[in-house]
Amino acid sequence: MGISQIRVKTSKREEIIDITDKIYQIVKDSKVENGLCRVFVPHTTAGITINENADRNVKIDFINILKKLIPQSREYLHVEGNSDSHVKASLVGFSQTILIQNKKFLLGTWQGLMFCEFDGPRTRKVIISLEGISS
Repeated sequence: MGISQIRVKTSKREEIIDITDKIYQIVKDSKVENGLCRVFVPHTTAGITINENADRNVKIDFINILKKLIPQSREYLHVEGNSDSHVKASLVGFSQTILIQNKKFLLGTWQGLMFCEFDGPRTRKVIISLEGISS
């Protein structure tokens, strides 16, 4: 149990990266058999979501829809050039909780943890907290 962190290096202004395996490795290396895995992104222009991880087009569609709904070029009061990134990250959210049973994530067949970058490229931090019954 406890708190861990990973780094995610992004290569584009907006992209979605599947970090399921990186997070799952922390669970496998822990003593938590059953419990909760909390994933938190401590950035105002990046987020975390659970979505399909089998078809890469889902990631592309997700980014394209957000670009249409919340364009970068719109006139915002916050004038640092990344106002759209703050809005997108707030809508996606900054944390997810996944149940752990028998050292496995209780995710659906096609579900994965998706790190959402909206103001890259950057190196980002993801914080992981595990709670539960140890083996």
